[in-house]
Amino acid sequence: MSEEYRFIGKSTRRKDATEVVTGATRYLNDVKFNDLLHGKVLRSPHPHAIIKTIDKSRAEQLPGVKVVLTWEDVPDWKAGTPRILSVLDRKVRFVGDVVALVAATSEEIAKQACGLIQVEYELLPAVFDAEEAMKPGAPQLYDEQPGNIATPGTSAFGPKSLKYVVMGDVEQGFREADVISEGTFGYENIPNPIPPEPPGAVAVWEEPDRVSLWVSNQASYLDKILMYHVFGKKVEVRTHGLACGGSFGTKIMSWPVQTYATLLSRATGRPVKVVFSKEEHIAAFVLRPGSRMQARVGMKRDGTVTAISGRWLVDTGYYSSTTQAQVAVGCGEIQLMTRCANWDLQTDIVYTNRNASGCVRGFGGQELKCSFIPLLCQAMEKINLDPVEFIKKNYVKPGDGYFWRDGAWYVYRGIDYSDAMERGAEQFGWKKQWQGWLRPSATAGAKRRGIGVGVHGNADIGEDSSEAWVRLNPDGTALLYSCITEHGTGQRSNYLKMVAEVLQLPLERVSITPADSLINPFEYGPFGSRGTYAIGSAAIAAAEDARRQILELVAPRLDAQPEELETVDGIIFVRGNPEKRIKWGAMGYDRTIMGYGRFDPDFTLANCMTTFVEVEVDTETGKVDLLRVVNTTDVGQIIDPPGLEGQLNGCLGSSGIDSALFEETVFDTSTGHILNANLIDYKWRTFSELPSIDNVVMETAVASHRFKAIGVGEVATSPGPMAILMAVSNAIGVWLHEYPTTPERVLKALGKVPGKSRAGGAA
Repeated sequence: MSEEYRFIGKSTRRKDATEVVTGATRYLNDVKFNDLLHGKVLRSPHPHAIIKTIDKSRAEQLPGVKVVLTWEDVPDWKAGTPRILSVLDRKVRFVGDVVALVAATSEEIAKQACGLIQVEYELLPAVFDAEEAMKPGAPQLYDEQPGNIATPGTSAFGPKSLKYVVMGDVEQGFREADVISEGTFGYENIPNPIPPEPPGAVAVWEEPDRVSLWVSNQASYLDKILMYHVFGKKVEVRTHGLACGGSFGTKIMSWPVQTYATLLSRATGRPVKVVFSKEEHIAAFVLRPGSRMQARVGMKRDGTVTAISGRWLVDTGYYSSTTQAQVAVGCGEIQLMTRCANWDLQTDIVYTNRNASGCVRGFGGQELKCSFIPLLCQAMEKINLDPVEFIKKNYVKPGDGYFWRDGAWYVYRGIDYSDAMERGAEQFGWKKQWQGWLRPSATAGAKRRGIGVGVHGNADIGEDSSEAWVRLNPDGTALLYSCITEHGTGQRSNYLKMVAEVLQLPLERVSITPADSLINPFEYGPFGSRGTYAIGSAAIAAAEDARRQILELVAPRLDAQPEELETVDGIIFVRGNPEKRIKWGAMGYDRTIMGYGRFDPDFTLANCMTTFVEVEVDTETGKVDLLRVVNTTDVGQIIDPPGLEGQLNGCLGSSGIDSALFEETVFDTSTGHILNANLIDYKWRTFSELPSIDNVVMETAVASHRFKAIGVGEVATSPGPMAILMAVSNAIGVWLHEYPTTPERVLKALGKVPGKSRAGGAA
């Protein structure tokens, strides 16, 4: 990018840097309340049962216990999509489902009281596999959803919410194909992203129907909206967004913990804090939707995809909240990376007796593409096509069209990412290492190396609405009103950089409000990499509006027109005659100026991340080691170099690459229990196991906002899993069909241990 900025693109100090490193940042546990009670949840040990009786008398008599609530004691508040899940119900649908709530003067007493509640259950048969759940005679989770099929679509995306991808003539497309690939791949046994801070909330109920919530979430204003609907639109909700100790998308699903705290505060008249333990966080909080793809792909020898037909089976667990939205986004994203005129991709969302699925980084597209891209790879194998060339050819190009999540047709007006892909391939040394499909790039005894590549992109960078205000003060300072919580990415500081750049104020003179829904305008929150474009656009527009107002106000004092003026460091002067100047204080001590900015959804731009990986597989033990990662993207304009580097280096973990290596939820299908719901049995990467990571970042102006930037935070993790599956398959010479690539699965694929694996093929 040729334009030089004062703050944008520079490594500037984060606004909250001192607070973070000195421990002064306020998280949920740092907020103090008078007469605070602590809430705990009694959870079901059974995956499916009816509660016949509950005896809570012993718990209620325990000193320090203030209230015990069951399904009989609470309003019929409901959640889910559709809204059929009671917040407390007589029926439990997974191991860990809520049975009763306790508020006491300490966590220890509340926990002890849970152990004194006596529950008699009528056990019901359970189902843990999506295909089994759809069969006639399978156990039914909801009377309102026969066949365990969730109602498709979501009102949040409008009446035409995308439920499938159907266009063109699929049969004709297959007739035109030189090769047809068919098979089943799954991205199913998904771990919990486990942000360091578990879900929690403090509720303060005020009569008659008002509640204030202190929340740990990346989108506190959205909590206000969601909770208002959960409470039947009868409770006024105010949210205070505190610093969030990680989210990875998941904490938008914190409505249960917020509801429990609200119910207990309502019953006791005192503040109540509910925080999940780490075991609850892993065993009873949301997971990524299970994804299984059974499909056919037709392809020409030049890499043109002629037809796609199949079914995407999505396991949503015991209820659905965001799954319909994830399906809609996934169906859009698959079109971005596969240019094809003929589609018949159907979807089913299925209830099963396990943890609920919910919002996780990579929202919908990662689940679908990790299941679908291996089918494309098998077709490429038959025509000996380099996957990098396929990705360059097939990723959305300017002028291409696609259906997005609202079911509307959009024409892409962004940049061509082929140059970035080529730069990444050069950095990785792809052409030198690529030996062809199912061939290792190097062999040393029992150890074989393999390489792989994955791609991901998202038009949700322009999703949903944002609003912001910028207030100019006579002392030459500015205040940004935006309901943004800090969840570790430094975005609050990035918006201040944008405002400072517009107003040409030193960064220390620009500040931001707390994330309080009472004082801030509407803000959807930083999802889908929308922060840079959507939220940034609102902040920029508000700053521009405020700047315009102050220039119009003081122009007569300088005997000039507003368009002849500039402002730098709180001083306004005539362009070309800087001696004619006046301070912002000229507005008067009794005046402030408030600028307004709004962003409305725009789905005509998309980001893109391509990830190259190299692995080494020990064919004797099945162990897979990740040796190297190269991420490549084009961000338009870098806003904050260290923040961007941190996002790209965050491609590992259960939201990304490691979900294809070893991070997994070990689920006992005989009892419905998660067996590794602790940080000892749950396997995750330590600092000593970090691979080499190189990031290639290009800056080609994007037609987004004033600074021509787009976000890539969410998509940094998403291409990795599919790249790993390709790399391991190439290393061992056999296609793997499931994630993660554990030693057991590798050895099964090599025929060294017995076991049944999914199969696919090509014709």
